Amino acid sequence: MLELWLYADDVISQLMWFDFPNYANTASKFRSVFSEFPFFNYVQSKALDDVLYTGKNFVACAPTGSGKTVLFELAIIRLLMETSEPWRDVKAVYMAPIKALCSQCFESWKKKFGPLGLNCKELTGDTEIDDFFEIQDSHIILTTPEKWDSMTRKWKDNCLLQLVRLFLIDEVHVVKDATRGATLEVVVSRMKAVHAYRTAQNPEAGLSMRFVAVSATIPNISDIADWLSNETGPATYLDMDESHRPVKLRKVVLGFPCSPNQTEFKFDLSLNYKMANIIQTYSDQKPALVFCSTRKGVQQSAAVLAKDARFIMSIEHKQRLMKYANSILDSKLRDLVMLGVGYHHAGVDLADRKLIEEAFTLGDLPVLFTTRTLAMGVNLPAHLVVIKSTMQYVAGSCEEYSEADLLQMIGRAGRPQFDTSATAVIMTKLQTRDKYMKLMNGMEIIEIHQVTVYLPSKTPHTTKLISASSPILGFSANLDRCGIEAKLQELCLRNLNSLSSIGLIDMDEDINIKPTEKILMNCILYIAWLCRNTEFRSKALVLFVQIELLSRSREFSDIQLRMNEKRSLNTLNRDKNRITIRFPIEGKIKTSEMKVNCLIQAQLGSISIPEFGLTQDTAKIFRNGMRISKCLSEFLSQRSKTGFSALLNSLILAKCFRSKLWENSPYVSKQLEKIGQTLSTAMVNTGLTTFSKIEQTNPRELELILNRHPPFGNQIRESVVHLPKYEVTLEQLPRYNCATAEIVVKVILKNQAQLLSRRTAPDHHYVSLIIGDSDNNVVFLQKLTDLVLLKCGSWSRKIEVAKASKGEEISVSLISSEYVGFDIQQKFKVYYSGARRFGADNPYNIPYNAAGQRPQHSALKPQSTDQATPQREDVTSATDQGDKRQCNHFCKNKDLCGHECCEYNLSLSVCVFMCIYVSNCASLCFPVKITEVLLLQSLSQSVSHSACVLLPPPPKGKVGVTVARKRSANQECSFSSYLKDLRSRCDTLAQTPVKRLKVRNSYYFGI
Repeated sequence: MLELWLYADDVISQLMWFDFPNYANTASKFRSVFSEFPFFNYVQSKALDDVLYTGKNFVACAPTGSGKTVLFELAIIRLLMETSEPWRDVKAVYMAPIKALCSQCFESWKKKFGPLGLNCKELTGDTEIDDFFEIQDSHIILTTPEKWDSMTRKWKDNCLLQLVRLFLIDEVHVVKDATRGATLEVVVSRMKAVHAYRTAQNPEAGLSMRFVAVSATIPNISDIADWLSNETGPATYLDMDESHRPVKLRKVVLGFPCSPNQTEFKFDLSLNYKMANIIQTYSDQKPALVFCSTRKGVQQSAAVLAKDARFIMSIEHKQRLMKYANSILDSKLRDLVMLGVGYHHAGVDLADRKLIEEAFTLGDLPVLFTTRTLAMGVNLPAHLVVIKSTMQYVAGSCEEYSEADLLQMIGRAGRPQFDTSATAVIMTKLQTRDKYMKLMNGMEIIEIHQVTVYLPSKTPHTTKLISASSPILGFSANLDRCGIEAKLQELCLRNLNSLSSIGLIDMDEDINIKPTEKILMNCILYIAWLCRNTEFRSKALVLFVQIELLSRSREFSDIQLRMNEKRSLNTLNRDKNRITIRFPIEGKIKTSEMKVNCLIQAQLGSISIPEFGLTQDTAKIFRNGMRISKCLSEFLSQRSKTGFSALLNSLILAKCFRSKLWENSPYVSKQLEKIGQTLSTAMVNTGLTTFSKIEQTNPRELELILNRHPPFGNQIRESVVHLPKYEVTLEQLPRYNCATAEIVVKVILKNQAQLLSRRTAPDHHYVSLIIGDSDNNVVFLQKLTDLVLLKCGSWSRKIEVAKASKGEEISVSLISSEYVGFDIQQKFKVYYSGARRFGADNPYNIPYNAAGQRPQHSALKPQSTDQATPQREDVTSATDQGDKRQCNHFCKNKDLCGHECCEYNLSLSVCVFMCIYVSNCASLCFPVKITEVLLLQSLSQSVSHSACVLLPPPPKGKVGVTVARKRSANQECSFSSYLKDLRSRCDTLAQTPVKRLKVRNSYYFGI
């Protein structure tokens, strides 16, 4: 067969015949993108016309190793040629099912497209990018379906998403995966909706969105082309079989007997002893790659093979292996490498993995055992690939590899630069041998699973949307296996009823659907609804309880508890001789949830985690934990305002996950650039546990502590100086009420001038101001960004605080979104008018009866003048004591209340109940309740604003003075009795008509 191979130079030069606006300035630059090869291979040449010379959607199915990535590069060049430089409003998205593929393309495209002025950005679970603000300057975005799904939930609110003009899908066959396929299809459907919305909003612009998808196995490629159709029709496609593979692949399926009584574990062990014979038979003395299902199985198989066979070719080969072994940290791996056998999995130290990859790539390591994660990521081709057992452990149970996994592993066979042929061997049971023989021929149809996850607003609309989606395309081609309309309607109603039963949607009899707050929050922040727990409704979610609930989230279901990890985890949990976690877990570590909880606390407590595998699990936990903790705080902030402590703790926990420190951790310096665990520990040991202490330390002293040269100390100190410093003040306005109080809250950025020149904190940093009362209610909640505070230096707001039943104190907290060491937490006492609640704190000393009620009094009687005469005498006697006396404000602590008349003794010429200047005093002399009727009856001629009633002074040294002094039973002040009776009658009134009682001295005896 004659194959066509086109030279890259000729292809680029032919672009001049097309009407591209930017060809003259840019075409010559594009040759550097393909500098690694002089011509396009047969697959690339066949796809060239559709990918480069047209703007139609395109799907390609070609064998592994045929250069499908080049098709993406051609599509990017087509996009660039259609637009003008500097390409500010053009974005292309590359989406692959695994992060390693994204990283691999990111490193490659950064070198190829960087010189053209294009900025590439990797957006996966390993990156800490959570919003579009950080990718607004990127031209090429490399992401995974899950990450892009979480980022595009609110696509109508973000104009950056509408700039996407090219959408590249790698390994499109993942759409049929039972767990991840739905996510991929939902993302593609959403991008179609973005394009439709953009076209409807601006039909004259003529902007298009192009889809290009590739895979190594798509038996029903025409269905995928129909799925990726647009208004002009289905996508064009190219289907290339295995005959066009650059390296011819021989597939061998070996069946081994397995009795019904034999477990999967024992069968897997038995295959270890057959490995040496298989490698010697099929490897042809060339590198072999063996895939195992577990990390433990990788190490066991490598150890057995090293005993059964020898792979060292010569003395020079042995010397090269010894050189690698001397640099390896893992002692077991070091011993195996010296025998020509190695292993590679996620639990191996990163430096060791790099050495193993280098040795295997150069051909110095004859046999490498690994898990399937290597097949999904690092490109390490081998002449021979062996899949040891077709079963894997998932969530504690055994299940078969998916077809996609098997094809990825087999795709590692063949080295185009060295081989013309390769071999793939699958070791399985005799009972399943025929199944895998058929599967290797690629006969399984691709269908997907969107119908169980999409939530529109109407069931008929749901049916219509699903009918146009790719699952129905698969159904249409297999009508003998599935019914259509009835099954589809039943499926929709069943899932909608399920969502309604757990409170995620509201649905009426007419099947009108409305999403609830709960599902909206989960969708926006990409949280599995199964992690939502009814325990979140508790008002007293303390910090350790929130960590326990978070540890049970479904996002952590892939974290497994391994037998060899239990000892290390139990040491982190409880150990008399070491620092342990903050909230110890009861008993031994027995479950995955306990493991997650322990690792979270160990990381937050800056406790060293001994094993590299646990360190990797911790990194994975915190990537998901940041999202879940943020969801929890957002969820609690939008529900009823009755859980102040729960919301406060959720904000603190979200900040702890971002900073990876407890909120009271002394290791605050870890948050600074260039400071890690070792240097932070050195600073803690010298007492530098706060930012203020670091700022006050001499730079030279910092360098001595950290064992660093100048100007390192200056750099650290400057970083601290340019961190934001906050202050919170509260002031109560002099408009008193018995039920509410008005408070002015002010947040001040103390170092505004310094931050205008430079800021250490990122632009998106913010603080949350949260105020709660004694009843655990949220009084006020506000987010304040540093950019807002920088404009004027402060922010203030007047708030109304309702009187709480359990006390008059409010709690004020200012919580940073990212930094530990910024938080401000303080208490503030609020004052109200009117009678206070009586009980343990009874300022008026009014007695209660057995039922807890005040005693009832008879009708009010006017006081006689002779009863008041002794009070006049007392007042006169007060003048003999230096003409000074204490005022009668009802303050518990007159040294702290702030009233001038409480702090200083007053002259008799001044009102004893009021402050020094009566007309300006905002305090209440008598916090009593009097009706308008009583006022008109008894005080119509007596009210004045000039002076107050003079009463006998209270005993010296008494705090919280009552209106009348305590006298003997026969000489109790008549006016005091009158006031008590007045309070008891008016306390049940709904309103307080009079806030202050002022009476002239001359009318005192007429009351």
